[in-house]
Amino acid sequence: MYVSTSSAHHTPTIEQQVFRIISKRKAIRASRVRKTASLARDLRFDTVDVVDIILELERNFSITIPDEVPLTTVGDFVRYVRDHAAAA
Repeated sequence: MYVSTSSAHHTPTIEQQVFRIISKRKAIRASRVRKTASLARDLRFDTVDVVDIILELERNFSITIPDEVPLTTVGDFVRYVRDHAAAA
């Protein structure tokens, strides 16, 4: 008999959700999205792409991401969402 040790059944982690939102923006294979990837340099996202990602994350997680928060890598987004979505 299989007993799940996770309390969240099939719920994607925050990291998986952030990766999905970022990869969906430009139809990038999820395998190319890494926490260390720079949105501008590695994934070739421009300012409009980043703003759209921020808006999508704010909608999905009911958070606000201020303009002054330095978000340059995928990991920056994951960390910010994880830290602030948990408080919501």
